[in-house]
Amino acid sequence: MKIVKLFNNSIAVILLVISVCCMIIVILSVGKLPEVKTRYSKINPKKLSEIKGVDLMGKKLGKFGEMMIEMLPNDLAFTVFVPSEMAFERDLKIRVNHSLTPDHWDNTYATVSRVLGFSSVPRKIYADLVGVGKEVAFDSISGFALHVSKEVDGVLVVNRVRSERVDIEKGEVVVHVMDGVIMDAEFEQSV
Repeated sequence: MKIVKLFNNSIAVILLVISVCCMIIVILSVGKLPEVKTRYSKINPKKLSEIKGVDLMGKKLGKFGEMMIEMLPNDLAFTVFVPSEMAFERDLKIRVNHSLTPDHWDNTYATVSRVLGFSSVPRKIYADLVGVGKEVAFDSISGFALHVSKEVDGVLVVNRVRSERVDIEKGEVVVHVMDGVIMDAEFEQSV
Protein backbone atom coordinates (compact mmCIF):
# COMPACT_ATOMS: atom_id res chain seq x y z
CA MET A 1 0.00 0.00 0.00
CA LYS A 2 2.85 2.38 0.75
CA ILE A 3 4.37 1.60 -2.65
CA VAL A 4 1.16 2.66 -4.39
CA LYS A 5 1.17 5.94 -2.45
CA LEU A 6 4.81 6.47 -3.43
CA PHE A 7 3.96 6.20 -7.13
CA ASN A 8 1.07 8.62 -6.68
CA ASN A 9 3.54 11.29 -5.60
CA SER A 10 5.07 12.54 -8.88
CA ILE A 11 8.11 14.15 -7.23
CA ALA A 12 9.08 10.86 -5.58
CA VAL A 13 8.74 9.03 -8.90
CA ILE A 14 10.93 11.56 -10.71
CA LEU A 15 13.61 11.40 -7.99
CA LEU A 16 13.56 7.60 -8.10
CA VAL A 17 13.94 7.52 -11.90
CA ILE A 18 16.77 10.10 -11.79
CA SER A 19 18.59 8.15 -9.05
CA VAL A 20 18.36 4.89 -10.98
CA CYS A 21 19.59 6.57 -14.18
CA CYS A 22 22.52 8.18 -12.36
CA MET A 23 23.55 4.86 -10.82
CA ILE A 24 23.45 3.16 -14.23
CA ILE A 25 25.59 5.93 -15.75
CA VAL A 26 28.13 5.74 -12.92
CA ILE A 27 28.39 1.95 -13.18
CA LEU A 28 28.86 2.05 -16.95
CA SER A 29 31.38 4.88 -16.91
CA VAL A 30 33.66 3.53 -14.17
CA GLY A 31 35.21 1.03 -16.56
CA LYS A 32 35.84 3.70 -19.20
CA LEU A 33 37.75 6.22 -17.07
CA PRO A 34 40.99 7.41 -18.67
CA GLU A 35 44.29 6.82 -16.91
CA VAL A 36 45.38 9.97 -15.13
CA LYS A 37 48.93 10.95 -15.96
CA THR A 38 50.99 12.71 -13.32
CA ARG A 39 54.21 14.55 -13.72
CA TYR A 40 56.04 11.42 -12.55
CA SER A 41 54.20 8.86 -14.67
CA LYS A 42 56.83 8.66 -17.37
CA ILE A 43 59.61 6.26 -16.59
CA ASN A 44 63.07 7.65 -17.17
CA PRO A 45 65.18 4.62 -18.06
CA LYS A 46 68.30 6.22 -16.59
CA LYS A 47 66.67 6.70 -13.18
CA LEU A 48 64.01 4.03 -12.92
CA SER A 49 64.10 0.32 -13.43
CA GLU A 50 62.61 -2.87 -12.12
CA ILE A 51 64.18 -3.77 -8.78
CA LYS A 52 64.25 -7.55 -8.78
CA GLY A 53 67.14 -9.11 -10.62
CA VAL A 54 68.05 -6.00 -12.59
CA ASP A 55 71.38 -4.27 -12.45
CA LEU A 56 70.70 -0.69 -11.27
CA MET A 57 73.35 1.60 -12.74
CA GLY A 58 76.10 -0.94 -12.19
CA LYS A 59 74.96 -2.00 -8.71
CA LYS A 60 72.22 -4.31 -7.53
CA LEU A 61 69.71 -3.40 -4.85
CA GLY A 62 70.74 -6.45 -2.87
CA LYS A 63 68.91 -9.25 -1.12
CA PHE A 64 68.20 -7.23 2.02
CA GLY A 65 66.85 -4.32 -0.02
CA GLU A 66 64.56 -6.72 -1.87
CA MET A 67 63.43 -8.13 1.49
CA MET A 68 62.51 -4.63 2.66
CA ILE A 69 60.46 -3.90 -0.46
CA GLU A 70 58.66 -7.26 -0.23
CA MET A 71 57.57 -6.45 3.34
CA LEU A 72 55.51 -3.48 2.10
CA PRO A 73 52.08 -3.75 0.47
CA ASN A 74 52.26 -3.42 -3.32
CA ASP A 75 49.18 -1.23 -3.69
CA LEU A 76 50.06 1.57 -1.25
CA ALA A 77 52.38 4.51 -1.86
CA PHE A 78 55.63 4.35 0.13
CA THR A 79 59.08 5.82 -0.11
CA VAL A 80 61.89 3.65 1.21
CA PHE A 81 65.45 4.79 1.83
CA VAL A 82 67.09 1.38 1.36
CA PRO A 83 70.67 0.88 2.54
CA SER A 84 72.99 -0.51 -0.10
CA GLU A 85 74.22 -4.05 0.32
CA MET A 86 77.61 -2.68 1.37
CA ALA A 87 75.93 -0.46 3.99
CA PHE A 88 74.09 -3.45 5.46
CA GLU A 89 77.37 -5.29 5.80
CA ARG A 90 79.41 -2.30 7.04
CA ASP A 91 76.89 -0.79 9.48
CA LEU A 92 74.77 -3.76 10.62
CA LYS A 93 77.29 -6.58 10.14
CA ILE A 94 74.81 -8.74 8.24
CA ARG A 95 75.96 -10.60 5.13
CA VAL A 96 73.91 -12.48 2.58
CA ASN A 97 75.83 -15.76 2.81
CA HIS A 98 75.89 -15.83 6.61
CA SER A 99 72.75 -14.00 7.77
CA LEU A 100 70.20 -15.76 5.57
CA THR A 101 70.95 -19.22 6.94
CA PRO A 102 68.22 -20.93 9.01
CA ASP A 103 70.20 -20.32 12.23
CA HIS A 104 70.28 -16.52 11.72
CA TRP A 105 67.06 -15.97 9.73
CA ASP A 106 64.94 -14.69 12.65
CA ASN A 107 67.52 -12.13 13.77
CA THR A 108 68.15 -10.98 10.21
CA TYR A 109 64.43 -10.61 9.47
CA ALA A 110 63.91 -8.64 12.70
CA THR A 111 66.85 -6.34 11.90
CA VAL A 112 65.72 -5.71 8.32
CA SER A 113 62.13 -5.03 9.40
CA ARG A 114 63.35 -2.62 12.08
CA VAL A 115 65.44 -0.75 9.49
CA LEU A 116 62.36 -0.66 7.25
CA GLY A 117 60.40 1.04 10.04
CA PHE A 118 63.04 3.76 10.36
CA SER A 119 63.55 4.34 6.66
CA SER A 120 60.11 4.21 5.03
CA VAL A 121 57.56 6.99 4.66
CA PRO A 122 53.91 6.32 3.77
CA ARG A 123 53.90 8.59 0.70
CA LYS A 124 55.86 9.06 -2.50
CA ILE A 125 58.87 11.34 -2.22
CA TYR A 126 60.75 11.92 -5.46
CA ALA A 127 64.08 13.75 -5.57
CA ASP A 128 62.43 16.54 -7.60
CA LEU A 129 60.07 17.30 -4.70
CA VAL A 130 62.97 18.36 -2.48
CA GLY A 131 64.51 21.72 -3.36
CA VAL A 132 68.27 22.11 -3.56
CA GLY A 133 69.55 23.34 -0.21
CA LYS A 134 66.10 22.96 1.39
CA GLU A 135 65.27 20.53 4.17
CA VAL A 136 61.95 18.73 4.40
CA ALA A 137 60.91 16.71 7.45
CA PHE A 138 58.86 13.51 7.29
CA ASP A 139 57.88 10.93 9.88
CA SER A 140 58.75 7.32 9.09
CA ILE A 141 56.23 4.56 9.75
CA SER A 142 57.88 3.96 13.13
CA GLY A 143 57.57 7.66 14.03
CA PHE A 144 61.29 8.39 13.54
CA ALA A 145 61.90 11.88 12.14
CA LEU A 146 63.56 11.93 8.71
CA HIS A 147 65.15 15.18 7.54
CA VAL A 148 65.54 15.07 3.77
CA SER A 149 67.60 17.58 1.82
CA LYS A 150 69.13 17.69 -1.64
CA GLU A 151 72.59 18.79 -2.63
CA VAL A 152 73.49 20.63 -5.84
CA ASP A 153 74.51 17.40 -7.61
CA GLY A 154 71.04 15.88 -7.00
CA VAL A 155 72.11 13.61 -4.15
CA LEU A 156 69.49 13.23 -1.41
CA VAL A 157 70.72 13.40 2.16
CA VAL A 158 68.55 11.82 4.85
CA ASN A 159 69.70 12.35 8.44
CA ARG A 160 73.32 12.77 7.21
CA VAL A 161 73.18 9.62 5.04
CA ARG A 162 73.82 10.28 1.33
CA SER A 163 72.00 8.53 -1.50
CA GLU A 164 73.71 6.45 -4.17
CA ARG A 165 70.69 6.26 -6.51
CA VAL A 166 67.29 7.97 -6.39
CA ASP A 167 63.78 7.63 -7.80
CA ILE A 168 63.66 3.90 -8.48
CA GLU A 169 60.04 2.75 -8.75
CA LYS A 170 58.67 -0.65 -7.87
CA GLY A 171 54.91 -0.46 -8.27
CA GLU A 172 53.69 2.19 -5.85
CA VAL A 173 56.99 2.19 -3.91
CA VAL A 174 59.70 4.78 -4.58
CA VAL A 175 63.16 3.52 -3.60
CA HIS A 176 66.25 5.61 -2.88
CA VAL A 177 69.41 3.54 -2.34
CA MET A 178 71.47 5.01 0.48
CA ASP A 179 75.14 4.74 1.42
CA GLY A 180 74.31 4.01 5.04
CA VAL A 181 71.59 2.80 7.36
CA ILE A 182 69.00 5.20 8.75
CA MET A 183 68.29 4.33 12.39
CA ASP A 184 67.73 5.92 15.75
CA ALA A 185 70.45 6.21 18.40
CA GLU A 186 69.06 3.40 20.56
CA PHE A 187 69.07 0.91 17.69
CA GLU A 188 72.51 2.10 16.59
CA GLN A 189 73.92 1.40 20.05
CA SER A 190 72.36 -2.07 20.11
CA VAL A 191 74.04 -2.88 16.82
